[in-house]
Amino acid sequence: MLFTPLKIKSITIKNRIMMSPMCQYSADTDGLANNWHFVHYVTRAIGGVGLIMMEATAVESRGRITDNDLGLWNDEQIEPLKKIVDECKKHGATVGIQLAHAGRKSEVTDETPVAPSAMNWSDEYKLPHELTKDEIKDITIKFKDAAKRALKAGFDIIEIHAAHGYLIHEFLSPLSNKRNDEYGGTVDNRVRILKEVIKSVKEVWPNDKPIFVRVSADDYINGGIDIDEMAKILSHIKDQDVDLIDVSTGGLLNAKIDLYPGYQVKYSERIKKDPGFMTAAVGLITRAEMAEQLLKDGKADLIALGRELLRNPYWPLYAAHDLKEDIKWPKQYERGKFRV
Repeated sequence: MLFTPLKIKSITIKNRIMMSPMCQYSADTDGLANNWHFVHYVTRAIGGVGLIMMEATAVESRGRITDNDLGLWNDEQIEPLKKIVDECKKHGATVGIQLAHAGRKSEVTDETPVAPSAMNWSDEYKLPHELTKDEIKDITIKFKDAAKRALKAGFDIIEIHAAHGYLIHEFLSPLSNKRNDEYGGTVDNRVRILKEVIKSVKEVWPNDKPIFVRVSADDYINGGIDIDEMAKILSHIKDQDVDLIDVSTGGLLNAKIDLYPGYQVKYSERIKKDPGFMTAAVGLITRAEMAEQLLKDGKADLIALGRELLRNPYWPLYAAHDLKEDIKWPKQYERGKFRV
């Protein structure tokens, strides 16, 4: 199954291997993609990755995690990304982009971070400005504007980043959202910004192109989000035509997490069943046999690899050999193809 295509709306991903979005912290302060990003992403396309999900890309300058993050807050940032997308597609990859806002976890030098509530992530981080309702509306528009630019750059999929303690996750979790207005308190209120961001993006994103949402299904802290709470949260976006949930965990606070191969898969499995979405599973998945079994057992629809693809950009070629699957290699590399 790992090398079976997956069709989502008008997009067909050639296999079930997804490159998880991983920040490179390699842009200049203008947020522009450069030669590092070109080589980094195109290499994974040559290596056979089915879906390359580009790293967290900020919808505004203060929404970056660091001074060196990618951005899509102005039109100058479109062309360098388009160059990468076009080249990746030449090698058969589907290319998505994760639109993001760092919220209170922004470490940008000359910007004041923003958050649902005036609570910093830790003593080492700046105290964020608590967003007004008008400012929240403005941020949803910035997601829409970034989606419009992503379309011009040729991306196939948009992923909305609602995980890892960044802005939307900060609204979703009661540990970081202490608001008393319609954006805080109940699940209905805390999920409001996510619903508004999805709605705003869909105003400019074609109906036949997929939208993913990345979530942290467990805060690993009492009083925070757990899998039952996340199921409730996702039930609120069930009717918004979101195509897939990219299921991760953690990041809201510095929690202790028990790490082991596939430690997050159970969350993907649950979300596939209830509230019932296609999912991507991630979390120390390194072996082809494990990835194959997760798909066969119906625990995910895509297998997202992070660190493993940093170590080995040609992992799909090795995986095909391990699974005795004969896949097409780049013609320039055919002399290196494994012999059966």
